[in-house]
Amino acid sequence: MPLTRIDLIQGKPAAYRATIGDVVYQAIIDVLKAPANDRFAVINEHPPENFIADPTYLGITRTAECIFIQVTLNEGRTVEIKRAFYQAIADGLHAQLGLRREDVLINLVEVKKENWSFGNGEASYAPLEDQPR
Repeated sequence: MPLTRIDLIQGKPAAYRATIGDVVYQAIIDVLKAPANDRFAVINEHPPENFIADPTYLGITRTAECIFIQVTLNEGRTVEIKRAFYQAIADGLHAQLGLRREDVLINLVEVKKENWSFGNGEASYAPLEDQPR
């Protein structure tokens, strides 16, 4: 059910981008408890002039290596689970890529289950009684 969007400055090798996707997916499985194979992600690269990250917002020093990770998912997870998710991603990216934890910006977009269609024009998680006849 999660849909992940990852944005970063252009120029990183494919393996670097793939590792980011792998780390986020592993946190989705391990921490958010999404089902296996529920992997939908888009990775976008941007020229530096089109990628804006304030270098000191909230007292966190960011560099040009900053990445944005946005995950759209079903609503309902606790703040503790969300904190563990953020930490798992920041720690995983630091361990696997040497990316500074300060350079990992994560945003969750929570939606109701009926806001998903995984194909066939069907509301994948909506109860059948809610569908028009």
